[in-house]
Amino acid sequence: MELSFSKMHGLGNDFVVIDAINQSVDLTSAQVRHIADRRLGVGCDQLLLVERSSQSDTKFRYRIFNANGKEVEQCGNGARCFALFVRDKGLTDANRIPVQTPAGRIELVIQDDGRITVDMGVPRLEPEDIPFQATVRAPVYALSVAGETIEFGAVSLGNPHAVLTVPHVDTAPVEKLGPQIEAHPRFPNHVNAGFMEIVNRGRIRLRVFERGVGETLACGSGACAAVVVGRIRHALDETVNVELRGGDLVVSWAGKGHPVLMTGSATFVYEGKVQI
Repeated sequence: MELSFSKMHGLGNDFVVIDAINQSVDLTSAQVRHIADRRLGVGCDQLLLVERSSQSDTKFRYRIFNANGKEVEQCGNGARCFALFVRDKGLTDANRIPVQTPAGRIELVIQDDGRITVDMGVPRLEPEDIPFQATVRAPVYALSVAGETIEFGAVSLGNPHAVLTVPHVDTAPVEKLGPQIEAHPRFPNHVNAGFMEIVNRGRIRLRVFERGVGETLACGSGACAAVVVGRIRHALDETVNVELRGGDLVVSWAGKGHPVLMTGSATFVYEGKVQI
């Protein structure tokens, strides 16, 4: 089977994007892993499928597979690439694009300057909704990891996130703690681990160890999760510039009951065909 694809990235978080509307696509986990392999396949952090929606209030269905072959609920950087892809391929001419995801309906808006704003929905903070094993909801949780106790905030933006505040993101123990937080048994679906340095009320620096992938140059949902955690602790303003290793995002959250809005760029790299 030969599949056409686009290689794209959002601030260095890279994707293989496949049109599953105009070609027949039925990938196994092993085939996803092969495509994502940077030596034997195309290479990517995530593979994205563009499908027809099964819902009347959305035009497209957005599916995300991590490099380990597992399907996940949400990817903010991927959502921006999704919007650019469907416009560039002539699948829609709309600037406002409602999309079906496993985490629920999201809305993608292409701005006049070419940047894309993603309505990531209302953050979920109850432990059972993340999911995270805790008796009660709290702004800060404690976890025993690698022989030490860490403190973090937990939130779901359709996918689960644990966000630690660190004094300096450049020296944060991402490689040491990231894999152990990701696979901790109190997170039954595993978790994305964010390491946040608060520069001031309007700016943070962030690194994210993504479940099933490892550290990436940028994580859109992780940026949103970090701002939510910082806002809950009254440490951040409503609109925050999030500095990631691959570039900057702007994230806004008005607070309880409101959706998180994320704005940033998306980039085509090249077009290709892959034999499966």
